[in-house]
Amino acid sequence: FLELVHRLDRETSGILLVAKKRSALVALQDQFRERETGKTYLALALGEWPARRKVIDVPLHKYLQVDGERRVRVVAADDPQGMRAISLVRVAQKYSGHSLLEVTIRTGRTHQIRVHLASQGHPIAGDDKYGDFAVNRQLQKDGLKRMFLHAWRLKFAHPASGEAVELQSPLPPDLQSFLEHVAS
Repeated sequence: FLELVHRLDRETSGILLVAKKRSALVALQDQFRERETGKTYLALALGEWPARRKVIDVPLHKYLQVDGERRVRVVAADDPQGMRAISLVRVAQKYSGHSLLEVTIRTGRTHQIRVHLASQGHPIAGDDKYGDFAVNRQLQKDGLKRMFLHAWRLKFAHPASGEAVELQSPLPPDLQSFLEHVAS
């Protein structure tokens, strides 16, 4: 028995939790549902992220486009279809024209980080749904072949022992290489 505990967007690399027992799956899914886990991602955002902007607390609405593609957008706080979404942002490193961000999500909405960062005027490098398409074409020429979003750190309580577990996944070689290119 192997079952995914949570999901990642197709182009997102990093930690993906898999349960080996049904009891572990249920316990871990309960932790995710109750917001008792800590999920932190590394995202390379376009532009210089303002250091004072540390919390994005804007609701999101999931909808289908005419072609059936799933999309998400920011909506007003009083929108009845909006779901509260909270992202905590910390600048890990600044580069010329880019900011490497540590983004911890307090809620787990579809495309939350992608839409939150784009709504603040700093889309994720390489994001083909919510990004800057002209900039993405140039980034592809510079070696970025996918969206720069990585599930970096995951904290949860072990489903059997209750012991605190913290997992980390280093950037994969393609993203690390692109960071080195941006830094030069």
